[in-house]
Amino acid sequence: MTAATHSTLFPRVPDSADAVLEGLDPEQREVATALRGPVCVLAGAGTGKTRAITHRIAYGVRAGILQPSSVLAVTFTNRAAGEMRGRLRQLGASGVQARTFHSAALRQLQYFWPKAVGGSMPRLVDRKIQLVADAAAACRIRLDRGELRDVTAEIEWSKVTQTVPADYAPAAAKAGRESPRDPAEIAQLYSVYEDLKRDRSVIDFEDVLLLTVAVLQDRHDIADQVRAQYQHFVVDEYQDVSPLQQRLLDLWLGERDNLCVVGDASQTIYSFTGATPDHLLDFRTRHPGATVVKLVRDYRSTPQVVHLANGLLAQAHGRAADHRLELISQREAGPDPAYTEYTDEPAEAEGAAHRIRELMDAGVPAGEIAILFRTNSQSETYEQALADAGVPYQLRGAERFFDRPEVRKAGVALRGAARFGGNDSLLDDAVDLPSQVRAVLSGEGWTSEPPAGSGAVRERWESLAALVNLAHDFAAATPGATLGDLVAELDERANAQHAPTVQGVTLASLHSAKGLEWDVVFLAGVAEGMMPITYAKTDEQVEEERRLLYVGVTRARERLHVSWSLSRSPGGRPNRRPSRFLDGLRPGSTGAAGRAAAGAAGGVERGFTRAPAAVPRRKERTPARCRVCGRTLTDAGEMKLMRCEDCPSDMDEGLYERLRAWRAVQAERSGQPAFCVFTDKTLMAIAEAVPDDERELARIPGVGMRKLNRYGADVLALCAGRELVEEDERD
Repeated sequence: MTAATHSTLFPRVPDSADAVLEGLDPEQREVATALRGPVCVLAGAGTGKTRAITHRIAYGVRAGILQPSSVLAVTFTNRAAGEMRGRLRQLGASGVQARTFHSAALRQLQYFWPKAVGGSMPRLVDRKIQLVADAAAACRIRLDRGELRDVTAEIEWSKVTQTVPADYAPAAAKAGRESPRDPAEIAQLYSVYEDLKRDRSVIDFEDVLLLTVAVLQDRHDIADQVRAQYQHFVVDEYQDVSPLQQRLLDLWLGERDNLCVVGDASQTIYSFTGATPDHLLDFRTRHPGATVVKLVRDYRSTPQVVHLANGLLAQAHGRAADHRLELISQREAGPDPAYTEYTDEPAEAEGAAHRIRELMDAGVPAGEIAILFRTNSQSETYEQALADAGVPYQLRGAERFFDRPEVRKAGVALRGAARFGGNDSLLDDAVDLPSQVRAVLSGEGWTSEPPAGSGAVRERWESLAALVNLAHDFAAATPGATLGDLVAELDERANAQHAPTVQGVTLASLHSAKGLEWDVVFLAGVAEGMMPITYAKTDEQVEEERRLLYVGVTRARERLHVSWSLSRSPGGRPNRRPSRFLDGLRPGSTGAAGRAAAGAAGGVERGFTRAPAAVPRRKERTPARCRVCGRTLTDAGEMKLMRCEDCPSDMDEGLYERLRAWRAVQAERSGQPAFCVFTDKTLMAIAEAVPDDERELARIPGVGMRKLNRYGADVLALCAGRELVEEDERD
């Protein structure tokens, strides 16, 4: 398994800013040099998007245009962020923050919590499924393991779409979600889950984003401090941004537009988590002056693989399909994709294992082969078939490389040998760095030949073998390197989560294979009911399944094997048929010839230097002035009150106290700090203005549309002097 660009392990650091641009194609170079204003990169699979954006950052840093500490690059997985940090280090651009949305938000929340809230921040729970189980027990609702996962996923979706428990049922219906339980039960479980978090003083990963948004939204001084730190933003996989993540990004940006986003609507495969490609597709509308660069030169796959990928999308429908990119392979011709039908699933797995054994005997490394399937439940059959064939394998999505116990122990052993190796008899016969590493790791279980079979013993050996191979590559790239130098390299890689290659056939779901590539890919179970999956009912859901298959196809560099079985088990009724997505594409099948590609050409579209008349321009912000004395206001709190702190206040003290009491109840119900409902300054502004209707309330700084919809009726009732009716007293 390798990351999405094939490159040498230890490339030479470019000696100048111009050298960073060497080897980029014209479109990639345009991305790298467009360092001002909004930039949207529409990047097809295998077109070198990560290369383009890392060279963009590195060029800006090396040319002195960007300060490393002022750049924040965000993506969606720790692996992708680690790869980005590793590439930037290799390009001589260390010091740039490359993080996931959650990681970046968590650092900010931890730093500002004492100032914004006070005290210590609640503990972050790694896995919310136990809390969901406790909520189910409290509600006397029985959930099996599958239902626990499904309910947990519904809670996560609700939070990233900023849906509160009371609104779950209508929001799920509007989004076309098929709830795993009765929507009223989901809402009840969600509400109790939030209560349990509050009672136990814990927060979950979605809370990290929600609370960071609340702090930046209500504390202008903190928002200004964050914006002073970060001046330039890069967002990878922008088609996967959720509404909550987009809100956080907007708050990071403020009124600025030094933003580069990269994505491909045809690789939107996470809508079930709340991700939407709308932010990517609407980027030019929101930023009329944006430069749009289209990357369509595919450096990953052969023309035969690219032809199948383009054919899949040519039959697609919907908004994402209207913006698809037609890839143009830059590689030499390879073999046509192979299509194979089997009688049952075990036979399909055995057939794949047999072909893989042949490939390995012909010299293809196991680490350059993957078997991809629609659901994780399909994995077991392939694990057994590979073990029976004596083929090493690894499960994608398992523990991170540097977190594995054997890797941690090996690191301790290598560090000890680097310090005291002169007294270690194990190293007496070691003449170079690789032999030293082999000698040290032999004491940890490494042998020159792999152990027979599969399982934990084989997995531990594969981890140690990856370290041995890394030592060989490091010694070849750095003549004269010592064991201490290697230990330092391992430490840097661990910090960046830049793992070496582990040799073994990869077994992975199509979702977890996103962003990866292999020389040979086996797409298993490509049959109706599995691709598209049975529960894909709507047109939108079916189209997402097509995009998922497209992602699977575009993981292959050279060889692609597509297979399906007629029945699930031996002797079963052969009532399955190949996926409809293959109609007209596989030999002997018929189907609609796809549409001509829309917007497929690569190139650059310059933004308007001035927004055209048809596009409304963002209004310039006028200075805020005190409504009492007329002085220009600069303090965030004074701007919220619309008066100087020292100017006389006509605040209704009784209303202010009623608002504070009401806020405390709302904060307790939602399990959030009181300021997340409304800050003190906002309550003071309301008590001074005493608005009569929603329009007047909306004019008060700190009352956005979301809070107006959620709290407006209560606030206006309090302003009118009416008593509020508690939830349990209502009909």
